[in-house]
Amino acid sequence: MRTVAVYRNGILAGQLSEEDRRHYTFRYEDAYFADPTKPAVSLTLPKTQQEYQSGFLFPYFFNMLSEGVNRKLQCRLLKIDEADNFGLLAATAEFDTIGAVTIKPLQA
Repeated sequence: MRTVAVYRNGILAGQLSEEDRRHYTFRYEDAYFADPTKPAVSLTLPKTQQEYQSGFLFPYFFNMLSEGVNRKLQCRLLKIDEADNFGLLAATAEFDTIGAVTIKPLQA
C-alpha cells in the first residue's frame, strides 16, 4: 500500500492511498472534515462523506498528471513506469501544481 498526504493551500486535508492499481481511497483528515470553513478538495470529493473509494485513481488527482511527451520525460528521468499513475503523482505533485492542491509523500 502506498499513501500520500493531500494539502489544500498548505493545510493537510486528507490522505490518498493506493492498495493496488484497482483500489484507491481518499479520506479527509478528521479536523479538516469537521471544520465547516474548510472547502472540499474538489467538487467530485465533497465533504458530504469523509472517505471515498474508487477502482481507479480519482479523476481529480489523475488530471494533475502530465500528458504526452512531458509525461514520458518525467517517467524516464524519475525511473517510474508510465502506467504507474500513483507513483508519478507522488513524485511530481508536491510543487508547482495548478490549483490549490499539492501532494506530499508520507515519510515511512
